[in-house]
Amino acid sequence: MPHHQQTPSGFEISPLRPAEQARWLVLWNEYQQFYTVELPAAVTEGTWRRMHDGTLHGLGARDAAGELMGIVHYLFHEDTWSLQRACYLQDLYVDPRARGTGCARQLIEAVVAAAQRVSTNPPYWLTHETNARARKLYEQVSRNHGFIQYVYEPPK
Repeated sequence: MPHHQQTPSGFEISPLRPAEQARWLVLWNEYQQFYTVELPAAVTEGTWRRMHDGTLHGLGARDAAGELMGIVHYLFHEDTWSLQRACYLQDLYVDPRARGTGCARQLIEAVVAAAQRVSTNPPYWLTHETNARARKLYEQVSRNHGFIQYVYEPPK
């Protein structure tokens, strides 16, 4: 039975439901627009499929009317710095209408709870240095360990 969490501001946090695919896709596309990326349809379809086969995990935040207002995707993986597995919070997006309501914080806390249930290390994540609004929240709930991300670029 999936874990459900009713939050004080009225958001219900639980796993993404198959019937929410269309609304998830709207939020997923807005998230991509925010980061100025456009993922191929096959990647989007694969992401949705893997969230429902247990490979990846996805949670949704629903308002009092039941509308999906925020999404978070996360995964567990092995960790060379610990005997416990790691929890990577890969994507977090909240509808602009729900920003400033605590929705993002509640989604993060739901991932923390999921990590605790399976005894992984606390979640970690990345954001772009220009994402000032999100970083304001992240500075409240986490600590920047100072690492800089690099991604290999094959020679042209």
